[in-house]
Amino acid sequence: MGLENRGKRQGARGKKKKTAIYYITDNGFRLAQRISKIYPDARIVKFTSAGVIHELPLQWNKCKSLIFIMAAGIIVRTIANLIKDKKNDPAVVVVDEKGRYAVSLLSGHLGGANKIAKDIAGFLKGDAVITTASDINNLPSIDLWARENNLVIENWKLIPKIATKLINKGVLKVYADAGAIHELTLPKEFLQVNNPKPADMVIANKDSKLKTQNSKLYLRPVNLVIGIGCNSRTSADEIEDAVKKTLGEHNLAFASIHSIATIDKKGNEPGLIAFAKKYDLGISIFTPDELNSAFSRRQSAISLSNAAFKATGAYAVAEPAALLAAGADTLIVKKQKRGNVTVAVAERVKSQELRVKYHKASNLITHNSKLYIVGTGPGGIKHITPRAQEAIRESDVIVGYGTYLDLIEDLIKDKEIVSTGMTQEVDRCGKAVELALSGKTVSIISGGDPGIYAMAGLVFELLKGQGARGKGQEKENSKFIPNKSGQNSKNLSLATCHLPLSVEVIPGISALNACAARLGAPLMHDFASISLSDRLTPWNVIEKRLKAAAKADFVIALYNPKSKGRPEHIHKAQKIILKERSPQTPVGIVKGAMRENEEIIITDLKNMLAHCIDMQTTVIIGNSQTVVWNNRMITPRGYEKKFKI
Repeated sequence: MGLENRGKRQGARGKKKKTAIYYITDNGFRLAQRISKIYPDARIVKFTSAGVIHELPLQWNKCKSLIFIMAAGIIVRTIANLIKDKKNDPAVVVVDEKGRYAVSLLSGHLGGANKIAKDIAGFLKGDAVITTASDINNLPSIDLWARENNLVIENWKLIPKIATKLINKGVLKVYADAGAIHELTLPKEFLQVNNPKPADMVIANKDSKLKTQNSKLYLRPVNLVIGIGCNSRTSADEIEDAVKKTLGEHNLAFASIHSIATIDKKGNEPGLIAFAKKYDLGISIFTPDELNSAFSRRQSAISLSNAAFKATGAYAVAEPAALLAAGADTLIVKKQKRGNVTVAVAERVKSQELRVKYHKASNLITHNSKLYIVGTGPGGIKHITPRAQEAIRESDVIVGYGTYLDLIEDLIKDKEIVSTGMTQEVDRCGKAVELALSGKTVSIISGGDPGIYAMAGLVFELLKGQGARGKGQEKENSKFIPNKSGQNSKNLSLATCHLPLSVEVIPGISALNACAARLGAPLMHDFASISLSDRLTPWNVIEKRLKAAAKADFVIALYNPKSKGRPEHIHKAQKIILKERSPQTPVGIVKGAMRENEEIIITDLKNMLAHCIDMQTTVIIGNSQTVVWNNRMITPRGYEKKFKI
């Protein structure tokens, strides 16, 4: 196999994010506007002859998906010269102007065109036209399954032949080595064999004598950690040459490299960084004390080096770094000295997380375990962020409270749904974590913003609890270092609890934001948000907060103001605030903000209880400066004094 970089092996598609929708006629434009509701980030572009020459080739390389509302023949002739291969081409979907059919035309599996066609057809209440043989025969797609399981396909040219064999026979014989099989769940059509000789597909990081046979498809698990020690100013080429020769001599696949590991003093070595960047590899760095602690626990596995100790303060570098980063107790290649470079190799233990300095976000956490905590805002699709919609579309399972799920019905039609009742938050979050850890991509839905009186905190508490009960927990002395772009900031690194789970919190429009927008501008100055629910917070604590906020003249937003089980709390809150505020203080009462049953009332503190208030209501109580103008609440910020408005 050519040793092209990992980004090229996996294709350039991962860097693409945009969607473009092309139309020709007015009817096509109107349909494009409808489709853009499920792809809010999409550009709507008129298809013209000039655009075909100049604009479309640029979008071909920039966009993840292209949707054409026109005849399929036009598109076939237009894109013929742009098509490269299934690893790089964007998803291409063709929709007729009536929205009856959504046709997956190109990159159905890896590009996601099949899924996009199904999403569009579901939204428009039309039919998806899928022609890929594996789909219509209800068989797994080899390339898609490989990607989902973080396996690098080595000999892509064999995919059509092996896929045809799967379709004709209905099964494939698969050999997977011990280091890979425990992390995989094989489809029922993949029959596991104990010897690579009869196998159609081999999943291993090590080559065998059978490698010369061109009839076997090789899939490489990305599970090798390369420990590296090097002299200062060692070039990237020399490091690369040492790694390749070491792996080659031990019949190990270069494509299986997950990351490299070294001592902290070498973490900024230009040659090491250049090598890692060239192949999109993570770098895990350790202090001398950490490396020495590994040596004390694994003396039989690590060779002592007086030269290394004199230069770095560590008894060894390459071997303990590889073991620590991989979470392993034994090396599969002991240190090999090649010129200015020392190389050792370990195989990653399942669930081991790394402290990575330079990485792609996808290299950090196990690919198969993703949990999105999604804020859906007021609930309607038009108020959900593009990132939230993207996460929902990516998910296999949607978990949430039934009322919130009903509001996004069009987004989740083809998903596995787990719905629970109003007060079953712990069950919801626990189930979502369980499903994500099983290897599924899961979205747990939270109305409003998930970080405000919602699911995000509970999910993290549950994960923290699982980590505390985990096996083999050790004190972590090295901090996690993000890459230069800070890509990992949205992911939870669970290095200390050893959970192979990527968690992303996706914000939404909170009730606070939605209600304030409906009322005007009541939150222009400092404000406090207080929940009147005492299910989790003692009432005496809530009273203290009400008194403090009222006395400090904060605008006060009251969440969960009244329920059948505690109707008196809103009365108590009014009484407390009246001791510090004028009875004429403006009060906004909003029920079902931005939903069909929305109700908006502006009243005052004295008369607020004369209006209907329940759990679907948010109450915003102004401060001493808040005024009502043109049926809008306004809390001045101070502009009128400074700028004499």
